[in-house]
Parts: sequence; structure tokens; C-alpha cells
Amino acid sequence: MQIGIFTKIFERPTLEETLDAVKEYGLEAIQLNLESVGGAPMPEQIPDELCQRIHSELAARQIALAAVSGTFNIIDPNEEERRAGMRQLGTIAATCKKMGTELITMCTGTRDPHSMWTAHPDNNSDAAWCDMVQAMAQAVQIAADNDVTLIFEPEVNNVVNTAAKARRLLDEMGSQHLKVVIDGANLFHAGQLPRMREILDEAFDLLGDDIRMAHAKDLERDGDAGHQAAGTGVLDYAHYLALLQSSAFDGALILHSLGENQVLESLAFVREKMAS
Repeated sequence: MQIGIFTKIFERPTLEETLDAVKEYGLEAIQLNLESVGGAPMPEQIPDELCQRIHSELAARQIALAAVSGTFNIIDPNEEERRAGMRQLGTIAATCKKMGTELITMCTGTRDPHSMWTAHPDNNSDAAWCDMVQAMAQAVQIAADNDVTLIFEPEVNNVVNTAAKARRLLDEMGSQHLKVVIDGANLFHAGQLPRMREILDEAFDLLGDDIRMAHAKDLERDGDAGHQAAGTGVLDYAHYLALLQSSAFDGALILHSLGENQVLESLAFVREKMAS
């Protein structure tokens, strides 16, 4: 299992300086947000020259590209925003292999009109589920056409807000081009922290064979709470990492929701828990 980081944690003017920082901290992989190479997070075009530059600079530092961020609100109430996001996803899908990965991160969306990470009461409606499945089917076809894989995250603020719903989505799609990114800090609805191990166990029982990437952050309370650096909250990291290891997960564990001043401490914490 490699330990990596979101590139946006390092605020540097160039890709090369960002990757130098990744290397200096002893990290082995990145989840690339295309803002880190001077573009939009979801660009309309990605020149071949940029793809080649990303690939060569990563190779020169022996850093793995775990995934490219391709996240947009697939059930945005604004249909124009949805169409733009799907078009931009196609751009990323057509180029990510040239950068060095076949994985693109996704979310399952929310009815909130302002933020794809904010819950909305309608997220649990049949209509939201149907819209999400329709949009995801379109996204999965884009991935299949480009022979890449989308990875989505069960997240309390999105339509797929439990491991059971994630399993349902995987089964409904029935595609090898749709898999999971797991984040132990994003699984707990209000009142569920006393059942932490049970909920983590359920997530890995249902999804373990389909996990292609993992996130490492923390939470201080349940609900919309997973916004802290790993090791600064209440997530049972020993159990979370043991479940990852027992599921034979061999991908990247990506640190996020932290400042650069927290990287060394969080990295040491995660390494200690992995070793134990």
C-alpha cells in the first residue's frame, strides 16, 4: 500500500515544484487535481504536451499517479452544469492514461445547488437515485469507451451515502469500469459513531473487492464531519487500516483535508498505525 496525497495540499506555482514537495515529504503517490498544473479542475481541453510533461515529471521522481480528480455534481439542479461536467469528464477520460493512470475520481452528486459536498433532503428520494443512475451510466460509458475506470466514494452528503447504496449502484451498473474509493471518515450519519467498527466492517464486507483507492482523513463528530487531518480526530485508524490490509488492497492511501503544516505529523501517524 502506497501513501500519497492530494496535490492541492501543496501550494506551489508549478507542477515540478509541487512534485518536489511530494517527494521531499517521502510520499509515494498523488491524486492529481488539474488545478495543480495551472488549469481548471475540470478542463475542456488537455494538450498532449501537458500529459507527457505530467507523466515524465512523475517518472523522474518515482511518484505514482494514483488517480486524476474528475469530480462534478452529476445531479446538479442546473442541467447546463451537468452537461458541461460530463463533457469535461470525457476530456479527462481521453487523456488520463497518457498522464499515467486509468483511475478517475467521481462523486454521486447532491441536489444542493451550491456545493457538491453539501447534503440535501432530496438526496434520499427515488427521483435523485434515478437521476444519479442515469448520469452514472453515461459516465461509465465514457470510461468504457476510453478503457479507464471511474471510482466513486460513499459519502454522507451525496446520493450514495452508505456502503449498502454503493453496493446497489455497483450491482445496477454491472461494469468493470466503475469501482470505489473508500474513506472511513465519510461513512457515519448522525448518531452512528458508537457503531464505528460495525459500520466500517459492513463497508468492507460489501465493497472490499471493489476498492481501488482509499482516502486518509479524520472526523471529530458524525454526519458532515470528515474534514480533519488523519490522526487528529476519533476515527479508529487501526481498524480502518487493518480492514484495508485484510481486503488485499494494494492501491494508494491518499492524505487530504489537511494543511501542509500537518503533513509530517499525519504521515507519521498513518505509518505507525499501518506498522502496528
